[in-house]
Amino acid sequence: MLKEIPKSGLCWLWVTVIVILLDYYSKLWVAAHLAYYEPLTILPVFNLTLTRNTGAAFSFLHSASGWQNLMFIIFALTVSVMILGWLFTLPRRNWWLGIALSLVLGGALGNVWDRFTYQYVIDFLDFHFEDWHFAIFNVADAAITVGAFMIILYWWRTGNNKSRN
Repeated sequence: MLKEIPKSGLCWLWVTVIVILLDYYSKLWVAAHLAYYEPLTILPVFNLTLTRNTGAAFSFLHSASGWQNLMFIIFALTVSVMILGWLFTLPRRNWWLGIALSLVLGGALGNVWDRFTYQYVIDFLDFHFEDWHFAIFNVADAAITVGAFMIILYWWRTGNNKSRN
């Protein structure tokens, strides 16, 4: 098995590690330097704003009684195992899909860490236009979004026939 790993898509797991580390340390910095929900203006359309999200994307289920945290952890870990299996069967030469899957994996595990540790996800990237604000998110969310977009582009480009090649 060890001889198969360098030949498989598992060789792209370094991307996952980078995402996890960037996500973890950016959240540590934000939590240590920003007050809860007090924006720090970086650009006219971008703030760093510390928030805590007990829900999912766009605060979906944020007001539930707490059961959603376990559900999101189980879902993310299940998807992570599936991605690892996919990466194991993916040829190393398929770098686009390998990196895309590794981005999604890193983002999922970054948010799982928060949910397990704090029972919420630390969000802080706040894009806005005047008084309209996009959902506040984090590095893990950005990695999941970029990775998912890359997967969609891959499937579109290959005609959805060669998703494992």
